[in-house]
Amino acid sequence: MNQQPLHTGRVLIVEGKYDAARLARLTDAMILLTDGFGIYSDKKRQRLFKELAKKNGLILLTDSDAAGFRIRNYITNLVGAEHVVQAYVPAIHGKERRKAAPGKEGLLGVEGVEDALILRCLREALGAEADAAPQRPTGRPITYTDLFEWGLSGSAGAAQRKARLLNALGLPPRLSKKELVEALNRLYTFEQLDQLQAKLEEEK
Repeated sequence: MNQQPLHTGRVLIVEGKYDAARLARLTDAMILLTDGFGIYSDKKRQRLFKELAKKNGLILLTDSDAAGFRIRNYITNLVGAEHVVQAYVPAIHGKERRKAAPGKEGLLGVEGVEDALILRCLREALGAEADAAPQRPTGRPITYTDLFEWGLSGSAGAAQRKARLLNALGLPPRLSKKELVEALNRLYTFEQLDQLQAKLEEEK
């Protein structure tokens, strides 16, 4: 069985941080969280999912319990089924090591399923798309150094400037630095952001 890391240009959507940590070892895809049912009320994250779905396409990998299917159906309807690839982990009874007791339905979540099985589910869902070279953004990529130079990280007032930029772009406020750089690279050019950041500084 092919256990090489999976390459895909699609954005991988999972439910929680433990799922994301697990998948980060198995693929170089951009990974975003629904925060469980948090996606229902997070309008900015909904908008981000819609934009990324249209630009890159999504692959959904939620738990195999009823809650996972509710989240999966919600996102599919939100962004449009034509932009989504559905990946399913099998319903396996058990509990994750970090948990004291099994979940409500007694099924393993994504984080508890074996690596080889997760990779097989993703590759089967993607079909001929699996391991195709991801589309790279045109032009100069946005880097962590750019965030620092724009005053968005590592300096006094960085949190406020980052919040102002995210608000101006309509992006969720709780994106990690890694998520932020990946989202910016997929949605904007360096020049667009450089001009916007300069404008926001002038308006202070």
